[in-house]
Amino acid sequence: MSDSNANRRMTEREIVSFFDDAVNYGYIYNVYQPKINQDTGRMIGAEALMRMKHPLYGIQMPSDFIPIFEKNDLVFSADLVVCENVCKFLRKCLDTGVPVVPISVNMSRYDVYNHDYVEQVESIRNEYDIPVKYLHIEITETSAIGGMELMTDVIDKFHELGFQVEMDDFGSGYSSLNILKDLEVDVIKLDMNFLSGDIGGRGGAILSSIVQMTKWLNTPVVAEGVETREQADYMKSIGCNYIQGYLYSLPLEEEDFVEKLKVLTHEPVTYSTELVHSIKSGRFWDPDSIETLLFNDMVGPAAIFTYKNGKIDFVRINEKYIKEIGMNLTMKEMLGLDLLASMDDENREKLISTLEEAIETGEEQTCEVWRSVCSKICGSELVMIRSNLRMIGQADDQYLFYAMVHNITAEWKKYAQLAVSEKLFKTASEQNNTYAWEYDIATRKMTPCFRCIRDLGLPPLLENYPEPVIESGLFPADYADMYRDWMKQLADGVGTLEAVIPLTADRIPFIVRYTTEFDENGRPLKAYGAATQVIDDMDDK
Repeated sequence: MSDSNANRRMTEREIVSFFDDAVNYGYIYNVYQPKINQDTGRMIGAEALMRMKHPLYGIQMPSDFIPIFEKNDLVFSADLVVCENVCKFLRKCLDTGVPVVPISVNMSRYDVYNHDYVEQVESIRNEYDIPVKYLHIEITETSAIGGMELMTDVIDKFHELGFQVEMDDFGSGYSSLNILKDLEVDVIKLDMNFLSGDIGGRGGAILSSIVQMTKWLNTPVVAEGVETREQADYMKSIGCNYIQGYLYSLPLEEEDFVEKLKVLTHEPVTYSTELVHSIKSGRFWDPDSIETLLFNDMVGPAAIFTYKNGKIDFVRINEKYIKEIGMNLTMKEMLGLDLLASMDDENREKLISTLEEAIETGEEQTCEVWRSVCSKICGSELVMIRSNLRMIGQADDQYLFYAMVHNITAEWKKYAQLAVSEKLFKTASEQNNTYAWEYDIATRKMTPCFRCIRDLGLPPLLENYPEPVIESGLFPADYADMYRDWMKQLADGVGTLEAVIPLTADRIPFIVRYTTEFDENGRPLKAYGAATQVIDDMDDK
C-alpha cells in the first residue's frame, strides 16, 4: 500500500463498489462507547457505532460513508451487520464469563421503509441466543418526523418482542415535544448541542425542563456527547446522572471494550418517578421568561430570597413551596415571614453557616433545620425543612439564593422511631448472640455489624471476602472450601443459604444464614449474612 493511498477519502463510486466486500470480509465493524452513571461510576450500557476500513484506503469517516449507504439503499444491510456484530460479541462474552451490559444498535428510517427490520433483528438475536434485555434499539428523533405512524408501529413491534427502544439525539429536530408525547420510547438521549454555548443560558434552561418532563413520564435520560467536566456537572445538577461521551470514554475497539467491561462494575438503568428538584437558575425577574415557567410549573417546591448581613428576605416562592411548608398560609403571609426569626439559635446558626458555605464554594449546599410556622388557621407547629441552596447572583454584599425545599418532618419522626427500634435490636442481638454483616457480591467487600467489630476484632470493611476471616481463624480451615463455595453460589444467584458452622478457635457452633438481594434484571447484588449461636438445651438448665 502506497503512502498516498493510506487513509484517503473514498469516492461515492468506490464506496458503493466496495460495499459487498465490506460486508462479507468484516471491513464494516463496530466500536463501543460506554454509558456511565456518573453518580456511581458504574456502566449502565453501551452504544455500538458503525465503522468502515478499506484495506488500501484505510479508515473512512462515518459522516462520509453513511450518507452514501443511505442514498444507495445500502444502510439496511450495513445496520444488520452492526446488529450481528453486537450479537456475536455478546455471545462470546456470555460464553467466556465476561460481564455484559445492554448494547444499543442504531436504526434509521431507511431500515423500516420497505424493509422487515424488526423481523431481521429478532432473527439475528435468536440465532445467537442473546437475552433480549442485552440488545437495545436506538431511533433518531429526525427519523420519526414525517413517519410517526410507521415509527409507532415499529416501536410497538419491538416492545412486543421485549426490546427496549431509546430515542437518540432528542432535541435536535423541530418537533421534540410531539415526539415525546406520541412515541412510547423507554430511554431519552439528549442532544448536548444545547450546551454548546453558555451552560447557564437558555439552552441549559431548556435541557432542565426536558429532564423534569421525562421524569414525570418515568423515562430515564442519557446525556450524549458530554465532553467536559462542566457539562457533566451541569447535567448532574438538573437530575441527569446518565452520560455518554468523550469525558468518560472514546468509542472503543472490541478488545478495549472487553477490558472496560471487566474493570467497571455495572448497574441497570433505574426507572423512577421521583423528581429531582435541582436546577441551575437563570433570570427569574421576567414573568414571561422560560425560567419563570420552570420555577412556577416544572420544578418542585422552590423559593428565591436575598441574604445580606445575617438577614433573609423572600423575593419569590411558588405554589408548591406553600403546600410543602403547610399550615394553610397564603402567598402573602408566606412572603412576609421572617425565616430566621422562626428558628432557635442552633438552627439559625446552622442555616447561616450553610449559606456562607454556599457563597464561599459557589456550589449547592444542603441544610436541614427546625423552624416554627404559625398561621391563623392552624396555630403554631415545628417543622423540619431540608433545603438545597445555591447562590445565583451577587450585588455588592447582597446575595441572591435559589432554594429547593422538602418538608421532612414525618421522615424525622420515623427516624426517631427507628432509633428506638435499633436500640431494641442491639439489646436483643446481645442477648441471643447474633452477628450480622452485608456482602457486596460484585466487589467481594464485606461490611460487619458493630458486634462483629467489637467482639471479633474485625475492621469496618473487609476486602476480598471471605479470605481475611478464613486467614484469621474465625472460620475453621476444614470449613474454608465450603464457605468459599457459598460465595460462588451467591454470585450465581442462589437466594438463601443456611448451615451450622463452628466458628472461632473454640469452634462454637453458629447457625449461619445468607439472604440474597437481586436487581431488576434478576442479577445478585448483595447478600445479607447472620450468625446466631446455637444454645444447647442443657446450657439453659
